[in-house]
Amino acid sequence: MSVWDYKPWWCKPWSILLTGLVIIGGSWLLLHRIWVTGLVAVPILAWMGFFLLLYPRLMRDAEPDAMEISSIPTDSPQTRRIK
Repeated sequence: MSVWDYKPWWCKPWSILLTGLVIIGGSWLLLHRIWVTGLVAVPILAWMGFFLLLYPRLMRDAEPDAMEISSIPTDSPQTRRIK
C-alpha cells in the first residue's frame, strides 16, 4: 500500500505538483518580476518537497510501528499502559 492510496484526489502527487507549478507560473505571468516569483517559489517548493518527498518516506518508516501497535491484543498489559 502507498500513502497516496489514502489521500483524496486533491492531495495526490499530480495535483500537488500541478498546483505548485500553476502558482509559481501564475506569479510570473501576472507580475513579470523575478524577485516576486522567487519569493512565491521558495515556500511553494518547500511545500511540494515536503509532501512529495519527505511525507511519503516518513509514513513508510512509521508504518511498521503502527502495525506493531495495532497487533497488540486489547486485553494485554501493554494496551493498559498505552491508554
